[in-house]
Amino acid sequence: MNINNDILNEIRQAAGENNVLQNLEEKIPYKNDASYMPGRIPELVIIPENSDQISRVLKLCTKYKIDVTVRSGGTSLTGSSVTNYNGIIINTMKMDKILELNIASRYVVCQPGVRLDNLNEYLNKYGFFYPPDPASSKASTVGGTISTNAGGLRAVRYGATKEWVLGTEFVTATGEIIRTGEYTLKRSAGYDLTALIIGSEGTLGVLTEAILKIEPLPEKYGRILSFYNDIYDVGSALSAVKNAGITPLIAEFMDLKTINSIRDKLNIKIPDYTQFMLMVDIDSTEASLKGKIENVEKIIKNYTKDVLTIMDQKTMDEIYKARKGAYSALLNQREKKNEIVIIGDVIVPASELPATLKEIKNAVDKMKINVSLFGHIGDGNIHANIFAENTKTGLEKVEKLQMEIAMAAIRHKGCVSAEHGIGTEKNKLLYEEYKERNSLYSLELMKRIKAVFDPENIMNRGKIFYD
Repeated sequence: MNINNDILNEIRQAAGENNVLQNLEEKIPYKNDASYMPGRIPELVIIPENSDQISRVLKLCTKYKIDVTVRSGGTSLTGSSVTNYNGIIINTMKMDKILELNIASRYVVCQPGVRLDNLNEYLNKYGFFYPPDPASSKASTVGGTISTNAGGLRAVRYGATKEWVLGTEFVTATGEIIRTGEYTLKRSAGYDLTALIIGSEGTLGVLTEAILKIEPLPEKYGRILSFYNDIYDVGSALSAVKNAGITPLIAEFMDLKTINSIRDKLNIKIPDYTQFMLMVDIDSTEASLKGKIENVEKIIKNYTKDVLTIMDQKTMDEIYKARKGAYSALLNQREKKNEIVIIGDVIVPASELPATLKEIKNAVDKMKINVSLFGHIGDGNIHANIFAENTKTGLEKVEKLQMEIAMAAIRHKGCVSAEHGIGTEKNKLLYEEYKERNSLYSLELMKRIKAVFDPENIMNRGKIFYD
């Protein structure tokens, strides 16, 4: 509904006069996020300072049936943080404090607007870190990454965000402030509402606080780079490493287009035949690291003749930074002015990687679409970065390829979204996944859960579910 002056005054009073943006120039940046999905300029942007203000605003929004979209860093790649209806955006970026650190109990308590790199800069001073590590960690926030169950480069060892959230403070769509989970590593106390909130993409309410597990920094690690002509060999090499009982700290792969986009920052010699590169980090104690790395080198050399080991920390930091900037760097590889780069995101079990990669490459070649492939190969996460003209015809081709890639993942026991969430980009793909699994009723159960938290269906309407 449109927000009239009387409702506007109530919202101002609830949120705080200085926390409401009304001017067009202030609202325009909220029309888009990091995705290519179109959004609308919201009627209002609310930037609250605490959970009480959020509670009061959501009670009004439920009462007047005002659509609400939750947003923090705006790094969503599936359109989760843009609004598709007349309504408001609640931006949690003012809530950016680290509230408590408990080393002995291995947790930190944060507000949702804390950026991940800032959190780790703080934790590193104490010899600890928070493992979830999406490529956008410089801009992405605790709230946004919990909302999408983000993963990142370290997921092969540490898993996705859901493994690291002990509890939350959360405001439901009806304005109820609840606490879920505990400060402890174990609990058995009814339904796990914390797990329900993780990955809910703002469809149930607003996260206002999180209790996060932390981990000691690795003692010592080295990096192994290897080069390939065949994508099947990349998946086979990594599978062989894992079959040997070795879990890397990170395991990433890049195709030649991705390599070329960051080549000047890698500062290493790339063999002429290279079509793909595998990057594997191995950690251990100071005393045993050399032997462990030599073992991994020996395994990988069964699949390629060129293997490069790097132990210098400065060089490793530069390569890591270049890899995290690969998506942005690929934007410079566009051939036409109206081209956009759409980053796909599927996942399969590690054992299914070689065959899945081959199928995806075949689909790309058959459709003759310009695509670069890279991703977190250690946990089976494949990113197909699709270069497409931003036209109806161009986006239709993208949609067709996305479906081909999604179905390849489903055939190989995988999922249509590994870490980017569903948003509006993947809701049809999610439907197809549950349909293929003969489990469409699971989606119906999700809708019923949403109705309990959000009886008027005001929270991030149109996201996740395909109607």
